[in-house]
Amino acid sequence: MIYEDSALLAFNKPSGLAVQGGSGIAIDFDFLLGAFANRKGHRPKLVHRLDRETSGLLIVAKTSPAAAHLSAQFASRSLSKRYLALVAGEVAETRGEIALPLVKINSGGLDLMRPARENDQDPQAARTDYRVLAKSVAASLIEAAPHTGRMHQIRVHMAAFGHAILGDTKYGGLMVAGGKPCPRLMLHAFALDFTHPDTGAPMHLSVAPPSDLIEMAQHLGLDLEQGLVQSLSKLA
Repeated sequence: MIYEDSALLAFNKPSGLAVQGGSGIAIDFDFLLGAFANRKGHRPKLVHRLDRETSGLLIVAKTSPAAAHLSAQFASRSLSKRYLALVAGEVAETRGEIALPLVKINSGGLDLMRPARENDQDPQAARTDYRVLAKSVAASLIEAAPHTGRMHQIRVHMAAFGHAILGDTKYGGLMVAGGKPCPRLMLHAFALDFTHPDTGAPMHLSVAPPSDLIEMAQHLGLDLEQGLVQSLSKLA
């Protein structure tokens, strides 16, 4: 846990921990929230999700009014979400926007997303802004800001852009980069800016990336420390 007040809790979720239970999942984040139940047995409530493979910032509500307020902010996209992603190759532009509608599909029993095609019915609008924090010939560290909340949005957009996230087994990410195996999906939920559900005050929460992402970036010749300083100053 990285933050707590009367309305919410914030956690730094590790990669590999599913947010909710499902087939083949023995322990999930929602189950673990039982440890934070109050004296009446009321558990904190999930208000958003992260992919199982994604690490980083996850907030939950301690009361029903707080849950409703935070869920509405996520639904209306009135809050700001920022991610760090380590992607393959040198991204040419310093910053840009990927506006690419997506379609949900089922492949081999897995729910996935792909870029929409001309004849697809009801494609989902999706937009991701990005800026490059550090780069080398082998890889780039980007800050991604999704303005829509489609499943796997950043992952699909970066793959379609020709710079798949390292370690992404679902969307063609390299599993070995610079001779070093990628230990997991190199995507980290870095920061949230939102309105406090009780006070209405602006809130900013952020968590630094884990050591495996830092080590992979350094191995690939990226100045990660400089990139993080730039990102934190932008979000402060």
